[in-house]
Amino acid sequence: MNRDAQPALEHGHGRDEIAVRLSAARSPGHLGDAVYGAIDGAVTTFAIVAGVQGAGLPTSVIVILGLANVLADGVSMALGNFTATRTEADEVARIRTIETRHIERVPEGEREELRQILAAKGLEGQVLADAVTAISRRRESWIDLMVTDEYGRSLSPPRAGTSAGVTFVAFLAAGAVPLLPFVMPLEAPFAASAIATAATFFTIGALKSRWSLRSWWRAGAETLAIGGTAAAVAYAVGTLLSGFAAPPG
Repeated sequence: MNRDAQPALEHGHGRDEIAVRLSAARSPGHLGDAVYGAIDGAVTTFAIVAGVQGAGLPTSVIVILGLANVLADGVSMALGNFTATRTEADEVARIRTIETRHIERVPEGEREELRQILAAKGLEGQVLADAVTAISRRRESWIDLMVTDEYGRSLSPPRAGTSAGVTFVAFLAAGAVPLLPFVMPLEAPFAASAIATAATFFTIGALKSRWSLRSWWRAGAETLAIGGTAAAVAYAVGTLLSGFAAPPG
């Protein structure tokens, strides 16, 4: 292997390639919605499975409670994400309205804000003055800069409906994994459920590494540890409370 070899570049730098990439950057992403929904779906459903198993309740109870969690909690998470994302979008719209009003009423004050923002980015002297003049002539670009640099908001928050849908589908897909062994003719469904869920945790984490600098095995192990901890706590609680679930003798 050539030690002087450089890693491949992540994207091209031609004029058209740059234009396409910058345009796509304004499109909302839903990776976080998918990861959040999948992890929570697997964690909460297996926590219920482990807790009911620890309590020594019948398989039918595990299936019923697990299905109830997948559907009810999945819908709840989706609606919660919808509300949060809609609120974020409303906040950006409110900020744009405020900045539009301020530019109309106190333009010099807003230009000073613009000047300080650009100065913090390293511009100075005549270059800074020219940049302030150029951007202040383009109202939408001016407001965009205020949204991102004065308020720290994104110009492309996720779409509320899509975010909710992605969250629900990811929750449903990952949340169904711990239940599948209990509806299959297996001699040890709980052991199979634990193995399948652990594999799901690890896979989610490993897939996350594609968008991070961490290795796939480290990201997978971290997610597995998080899910395993939640499951272990639930199983322990179910075992401790098993006496209350026992039928009177």
